[in-house]
Amino acid sequence: MDTAHTTAAAHTPRRVPAAFVALMATLMSVAAISIDAMLPALAHIGRDLNSTYVNQPQLILSAVFGGMAIGQLVAGPLSDAFGRKPLLLGCLALYMVGAVVCLLSHSMGVMLLGRVIQGLGAAGPVVSVVSIVRDKFQGREMAKVLSLVMMIFIMAPVLAPALGQGLMWLAQWRVIFAFFVLYALCVGAWVWLALDETLPPSQRVPWRVATIWHGAKHVVGHPQTLRYAVAMGLVFGSFIGYLTSTQQIFQVQYQVGSIFVVYFGLQALGFGVSSLLNSRWVETLGMRYLVMRGLVALVAIGVGMATLSAFMTVPFAVFFGFGLVALFCIGLLFGNLNALAMEPMGHIAGTAAAIIAAIANVISLTVGTVVGQLYNGTLVPVALGFASLGGTALWLVWRAEQHKPPQA
Repeated sequence: MDTAHTTAAAHTPRRVPAAFVALMATLMSVAAISIDAMLPALAHIGRDLNSTYVNQPQLILSAVFGGMAIGQLVAGPLSDAFGRKPLLLGCLALYMVGAVVCLLSHSMGVMLLGRVIQGLGAAGPVVSVVSIVRDKFQGREMAKVLSLVMMIFIMAPVLAPALGQGLMWLAQWRVIFAFFVLYALCVGAWVWLALDETLPPSQRVPWRVATIWHGAKHVVGHPQTLRYAVAMGLVFGSFIGYLTSTQQIFQVQYQVGSIFVVYFGLQALGFGVSSLLNSRWVETLGMRYLVMRGLVALVAIGVGMATLSAFMTVPFAVFFGFGLVALFCIGLLFGNLNALAMEPMGHIAGTAAAIIAAIANVISLTVGTVVGQLYNGTLVPVALGFASLGGTALWLVWRAEQHKPPQA
């Protein structure tokens, strides 16, 4: 009787505390707000800091992703060695240093340096959220928790552009970086007071270069994890290409003015809705089922929009619907791809999360920056980015089918 009761309890889904989900979502939002709150300010910063070419202000966004790609290689192993909480607090402090550098910058070079430092600091929360969730949950339960986190986190990209616009109405663009400092202080205080350490000392792995090397070999040598990590990078790269082009698409191509922050926020709701639905669908349909269909839809959207753009001026309403559905697909994909990549890596969760994220970020930063810099006043580069990168990711996921674990 006792054994049967224990077995039944082991298969009963645990209730996830709302405060835990809210804190994880807030930690994820540090990076998102750092990116999306800058969208209304890009043109102003480019003009004030004498950008040398029209697409250069896009690099203010790309620089954060670059810092995160580097930082995650270090942040994950450090969290495995010293615990999740100390790593979080240290990275939030570094993030504030980067925000101060940007606040005081008087050239584009110094601005980009500060943004890289911000990205290095933002890497800690991104890695730690995945590691903390992996410490506490597994399999589809992990995917469900990540989807709930993403569902709340989506309020950051929905509200951040409007926040940035509002701050600029009150003062110039530099006040946005002052807000970043205040926000990081508040998040750090919440972590200090409310977060329990999820990695006990007995499970910590000493920080060594050999540990990182071993973890990298383990991740790269595992076909399922590697393919999902690369696929995640390609999907996120298509999003970066779109994100870095949005200010020019909305304000230059379609000339909607400052109200573009509302339109972009409405598009971003597609991401939130898909995350909410995914948290329900993943338990009955499985992660791989949703990933395959999300990628097929993303490719179809990209091909359709590229075809339209090649032969006509796409009406704003059609473009808006394109962005809405594309972000819906990405919201469906990102948490599931991450969970599938992490599933075999429980024994080195922090290091694996760092390496997986670094692989994905290097790929996404590279291809996303290329897509953004190719912006030419039409939707063709962005649409082809969704189609080609989504198609390659679809092929990788299909190849990973032969390594599918039974529970995925």
